[in-house]
Order: sequence, then C-alpha cells, then structure tokens
Amino acid sequence: MSDVISQPKTVAFHTLGCKLNFAETSTIARQLTDAGYQKVNFDEPAKVYIINTCSVTENADKECKLHVKRAAKANPDGLVVIIGCYAQLKPEEISAIDGVDLVLGAKEKFNILSYLDDLEKSESFAQIHSCEIDEADFFVGSYSIGDRTRAFLKVQDGCDYKCTYCTIPLARGISRSDTIDNVVNNAKEIAARDIKEIVLTGVNIGDYGKGEFGNKKHEHTFLDLITELDKVDGIERIRISSIEPNLLKDESIDLVSKSRSFVPHFHIPLQSGSDELLKKMKRRYLTTLYKNRVAKIREVMPDAAIGVDVIVGFPGETEALFMETYNFLNSLPISYLHVFTYSERENTEAASMDGAVPIPERKRRNKMLRILSEKKKMEFYRTQLGKKLPVLWEHEDKNGFMHGFTENYVRVTKPFDIQSVNQIENIILDKILEDGSVSIKATQFEDFLAKV
Repeated sequence: MSDVISQPKTVAFHTLGCKLNFAETSTIARQLTDAGYQKVNFDEPAKVYIINTCSVTENADKECKLHVKRAAKANPDGLVVIIGCYAQLKPEEISAIDGVDLVLGAKEKFNILSYLDDLEKSESFAQIHSCEIDEADFFVGSYSIGDRTRAFLKVQDGCDYKCTYCTIPLARGISRSDTIDNVVNNAKEIAARDIKEIVLTGVNIGDYGKGEFGNKKHEHTFLDLITELDKVDGIERIRISSIEPNLLKDESIDLVSKSRSFVPHFHIPLQSGSDELLKKMKRRYLTTLYKNRVAKIREVMPDAAIGVDVIVGFPGETEALFMETYNFLNSLPISYLHVFTYSERENTEAASMDGAVPIPERKRRNKMLRILSEKKKMEFYRTQLGKKLPVLWEHEDKNGFMHGFTENYVRVTKPFDIQSVNQIENIILDKILEDGSVSIKATQFEDFLAKV
C-alpha cells in the first residue's frame, strides 16, 4: 500500500484480444498519463487497473476474471475498471465479479477520466456506464506504441456484416472510419517516434470509408487510404492486418505489389472451405472467390505471406464438410493458419442452429488444422531459404538470441545485438531451426562475432 500512497495516481493496463484493442488501450493510456497518471506494470501496486477485454471466445471471458484476481493480488485496494467487447456485451455479468468497481461500454471507455475522479472501491456490484450499441456511431482514432518496433494504427471500427457466429457488431456497433487526414497525421506521429512498422487495424478494414464523414457514404475507399499512406515519409513498413476476401480488390493487391512501404503479407479470413457452411455463416463470398484472391496475390507477389483464419466445429459441420475445408486449405499456396474452435455465443443465430459438433470432435479438427498450418509454414519457409531479405529486429533478448521478421513474415533468429534493435538489416536465410524460426547465414554469424 505504501507505493500506492506515495504515487496516488498510478495506473496499470492489461489488454486481451486483437490488435485493435491494443491500439485503443494505448490511446486511453496516453489520456491518463497526460492527466498526471503514472503507468506501472500490471503486477505492481497501482491505484487503478484497467482491463481491456475481448469476447470472441468463451476463454476470453474467463480470462477477464483471471486478470481481475491478478489486480486484487497486486493491490487489494486498487480500483478495477473493465472496458472492451465483453464489457459492452455483458456489463451486468461483469459487475457481479468480485473485485470489479467500474464497467464502461463502447462509448464510455474513451471518457474514462470523467468516471475515475469519484470512483471508490465497490463493496458489492460495480458501477455500470454502458450505452446502447447503436449509440456507438462515432470514431476515436487510436494507435499503440507499446514497443519501439511497430505500432498498431486503428483506421476503422465496427461492422455491418451479420455473420451468424459473431458478436462483434453487438460489441462494437456499426462500421465507421477515421478520416484519411487523421490517419495520415497519426502515421506521421508514429514515424516521428522512429517506429519502423505500422500495422493497420480495425474490425473490418476493407470497409474503410463508410462513416468517415458521419454517414454511410463511401467518400473514400480502402484503396484511397493505402494510396495516401504509401506517401508518408519515415515509415519503412506498413502491414495490412486481417481483410475480408470480398473487400480485398485486385487494385489494392496491385498497389501493394508496387508499393514502397506496404509489405507482401496478407491475412485473409476464410472460416470454412465448404460453400454450404459459408452460406450458413452468412459470409459474403464462396470458395471460388477466395481461391481467386490467393491466385492473384501469388501472380503479382510470388513470395508473399498469406495467412488464413478458419473455424472448426461450426453447427452442421459434418466430417465430410470438415474434410472439404481441410482439402481446400491443403490445395492453396498459403503460408499459415489461425485456427479457431467454434464456441456458442449468446444472441447469435448460430447458437440455436441444429447439428452441434461434440466438443472432443471440435478439438480433434482443430488439432488437424494446426498440424496442417505447421506444414504450410515450413513449406513456405523452405521456399525462402537462401534468399537475401530485410529483417526488422525486435527488442527482446531471449537467452542470448533475438528475433525479427522479414517483410513477408518469416521469423528469423540471430545472437542478440543491442545495436540491431529496431533496425532493418539485409540477411541471408539459412536453415529452419527447432523452434520453427530461421537462422541467418553462418558467415553473418561470424560477422556478428567479429563486432563483439
């Protein structure tokens, strides 16, 4: 308690979920530090603990409770504030968690300072300030600067799609965007901090432009956005996070292929390789379109990294339909998978669908696709061996080694060198190591040792 008394305005953050959450946490942190709060680590004594939650999976909900307990352990008298998607979807449920003092919804989280001044430790249920989600029709620009290497830049929020398994529209509201001027100015601020890489984030970034001027008109498009960002000086790399296949147009792919700063890396949600299930999911494409997008990328960027999101165990996914997905993914020249096990979410269409897949079967299918993902990644890495590629080195020292990523998302390892942190170096990819990363050419190890 003495630490808290001597520094009464201390705040700690923990973020769950997506890159968008990290961007928003960073923006809220800057609001609080500008108001005189000192940021400390989450496991240290603090006056306020802010947990930014996710609600994509059931485990994310459970994680929220775990981190409330962590905060209580660090300081039993600390004030615990819950924000994020879980807070918008289930504020009453969160308010009953022992140790939580304040729950803020999608609109209120950006006004957090106005709620903290008079907040006291709750003896029973937490205070709730949560809007109806249709009131979340405004945009708050955000970017994260959590480390020196890369920043997550929020360009879009919300989603107008009605995928039958997803709660995100209920948690984040309608699709809306930042203005191009604001995004470009944020990118310039990031560049001024000597951060080498920007990752564009949002809920549905391919829908960029909608809501940019407070209405549904597409005054600008995603292509307009990336065209302007490509002109910003001082940013070495811009990486596009997840983008829907139906919104990833050929013109955008062509721009990336010729860009000075956009890297050859795409992450494109598939969710299922079965057209029957894609229709049940209310996705806005079928497998033919997806296959064509991958083919277009490979045509203009043969060495591009292509990541895929896929869901296993969706209601009605028979063994035959799962194998359709497996075989479709196996046939595609992709680089890795992010595999999600379907979990029932309240207030979604899929939760009441027939044909529930037993949990053990969902887990078995998840494991099959994770093995396939590792196979695809190793196949992709092997195609890159012997090539000379630029690597952006990260700051962490892991047992005397450091890691970095090539433009096309190959994870590379070399002996730790403090002078390499946040630097881009051209290296020759040598061989795949046991941890799944790639080593640099032996002569470059010798060059490194000669400098030490």
